[in-house]
Parts: sequence; C-alpha cells; structure tokens
Amino acid sequence: MELYDGRPENIEGRLTREVRTYDYLDNLGIEYKRTDHAPADNMEACNEIDAILGVLICKNLFLCNRQKTAFYLLMMPGEKKFKTKELSSQINSARLSFADSEDMLKYLDIEPGAVSIMGLMNDTEHQVKLLIDEDVLNGEYIGCHPCVCTSSLKLKTEDLMKRFLPATGHDYTTVKLLGED
Repeated sequence: MELYDGRPENIEGRLTREVRTYDYLDNLGIEYKRTDHAPADNMEACNEIDAILGVLICKNLFLCNRQKTAFYLLMMPGEKKFKTKELSSQINSARLSFADSEDMLKYLDIEPGAVSIMGLMNDTEHQVKLLIDEDVLNGEYIGCHPCVCTSSLKLKTEDLMKRFLPATGHDYTTVKLLGED
C-alpha cells in the first residue's frame, strides 16, 4: 500500500460512487490522503490501513429503529464495543438494530463493508442522522472509505465537520460510548 495525495490519476475501473466522492471533496477544496488496498472487511485489515494513513479509521455502523422510520450512521473508534442499549438511551430510540444492505444502498449509495460519512453526500433527502462518538471528534484526522471498501482516505476532522457536513446539509449529534461490559 502506498499513500497518495488526492484522487487517483487514472479512474478507469473505479466505481462511479468512488469517483463521485473525489469530485465532491475536490469541489469543496478539501485536501485528503488516499491509499488503495484489498477490501477491508475486518478490523485487522483496517489496522494495517490505519498504519499507512497514520490515523484511526472509524467503525461506521448503519442502524435503524425497529419500524425502519429512523436511520442512523454511527461513527465510533474501532476498538470500542458497540452496545445498543447505551446508544438507544442517548438518542431516545428504542430497539436499534443494524439496517439492511438495501437501505444502506438506498440512502447512502454504499454497500456493506464501505459504510462511511462520505455516503451522506448521497442522502439528499436527509433521511440518515449522523451520530459521532466524542472520541472521534477529539482527533485531528478521520479515516474513512470513499464509498468503496478498496480505498481509504485521511481527512482533517475540522474539514469534515465545518465544510463537508454543511455542504451535505447534515448536522450531527455527539454521543458518549463507553463500550464496556
């Protein structure tokens, strides 16, 4: 794996959703580092990518309530355990569960394994609420996928919060997850 500045020079063979992510970031003037890799389908693979990027890649969970009337994108440190009860009480939404891959595609134009804050650029009707663990916000940088699981980005947290999110029309709720048993 190598670290690159910005988008790939050659976009041949790359998915439209990935290229659209680079276009979106470039149009906002947001600088980013990028690395390409095999699908990151577990936290061990993510740890290797973290080392190349020099940043902690967030665990991103796409959740919904039982009625599927509320959808949430949760960003949290990868080492924390996710406890539905702990989150449910903070956002006043009982019976949270993982949303279906069909809903992930419908609202974020992302497939399992590539869930990322970048998908919010595709949620033009603002159906997904962003939840961010406070520990993620404390870092200078955030690592995420550009809507595919074969590349990863390193962006300044401040750029995501003050430039990317306003451009998408989304805000966020800060949550405090302990992740303890």
